[in-house]
Amino acid sequence: MTKGTAMALEPAALPDPAPGDPPEPEDWLGGRLRLRQPPRGAHRAGTDAVLLASLLGPDAAGTVLDAGASTGAVGLAVARRAPDCRVVLVEREPALADLARRNAAENGLSERVAVLCADLLAPGAARRAAGLAGESAEVVLTNPPFFEGGRHRPSPIAGKASAHGFAPGGLEAWMRACADQAKPGGRLGLIHRADALPACLDALRNRFGDLALRPVHARAGDPAIRILLTGRKGSRAPFRLLPALVLQDAEGRFTPQAEALHRGERWLEG
Repeated sequence: MTKGTAMALEPAALPDPAPGDPPEPEDWLGGRLRLRQPPRGAHRAGTDAVLLASLLGPDAAGTVLDAGASTGAVGLAVARRAPDCRVVLVEREPALADLARRNAAENGLSERVAVLCADLLAPGAARRAAGLAGESAEVVLTNPPFFEGGRHRPSPIAGKASAHGFAPGGLEAWMRACADQAKPGGRLGLIHRADALPACLDALRNRFGDLALRPVHARAGDPAIRILLTGRKGSRAPFRLLPALVLQDAEGRFTPQAEALHRGERWLEG
């Protein structure tokens, strides 16, 4: 492939929207949190983060690691709703890590929430130098980038492209790193595109068992758009298929279950 062809297929990355003054906090999770997020057009927490934060139930205890935390929505929601846990937010982009740290402080959660600016895909020695000790978490929650190189057209906004895309083989490496962070018997929770289910199962094989899958549908009768997967490190328990979650009714309004999840009033498990 010539350089000219490559340039035609890969648009030059634009800089992220200029931050200017720190973004104003917004109500999130029914007002249980006030979150500062990047400007609209950048990668922002939404329904995927709500579902991931609601995945494992109110009895979460020990260390919960939010891998690829961005501004901290998932981990901070867990910290707010599960008071017996300690949360570690792992984010490789310094500006986002700073915003996550500020969100933790402004929500009064700094005593139970630590923020590490670290690259989950760095070699093990570099991860440890950044504070990511192996086998340290009872729970690992993650919303991995959804696409691998060469399989999608990346966003022209640099930060959004980084949040949404991997290098080839990235999902396998990401799940290996998540497994490295989980204690033996520790739990994993992840959300991904529905069509990525085979790749997710391949990446989890021989690392996590007791897998439970919940399909997520925009409307009843439509194909699933997301999958929610949980598992336990080293388990040999069989696979389970859970009831589907439907987000909207025929008029496009949130279903009662989805509305309650967005308001932080229920969990998907427990």
